[in-house]
Amino acid sequence: MTTQRVSVEEFAQLHKSGAHILDVRTPAEYRAAHIEGARLCPISDIEPQRLQKELTDQGFQAEDTLYLLCRGGGRATRAAERLAAETTLRVAVVDGGTEACIAAGLPVHRATSGEGISLERQVRIAAGALVLAGVLAGYWITPYGFIFSGLIGAGLIFAGISGTCAMGMLLAKMPWNR
Repeated sequence: MTTQRVSVEEFAQLHKSGAHILDVRTPAEYRAAHIEGARLCPISDIEPQRLQKELTDQGFQAEDTLYLLCRGGGRATRAAERLAAETTLRVAVVDGGTEACIAAGLPVHRATSGEGISLERQVRIAAGALVLAGVLAGYWITPYGFIFSGLIGAGLIFAGISGTCAMGMLLAKMPWNR
């Protein structure tokens, strides 16, 4: 099967008619805010064959489409490619992800007490802390600290160009994101 893309405007209409929605963000991001009716299945936990069986057991038909969401679309696209390659599910990625859906006024379930820190913010915090630690180490302990900071910067550049983030994948596996 091929992966489709759906505009947020088109998805808003589909949502009203009971679309099947899979949110592939981390549990912390999902708890903070998610589109009503979305089912959580973090990208790191997707097992395509098991997911297809579960959906079929819940009444998902061959002609139905599974709409994938993440924060902005990157993780959903990777999940859709994997599902399309390993299952017969019809999948579509919602352009702009959860952020675009919220901006478009789709119904959202928000956490009532305390907000989880999004994976993107966690990456920023971790990267900033590592760069600062490298600079301080370079100034006070050894010049190799500056090299460490440079490597973190190079990793961030690679993440931006490639659309993948090793630090984000690692943070997604942390206990507070489960």
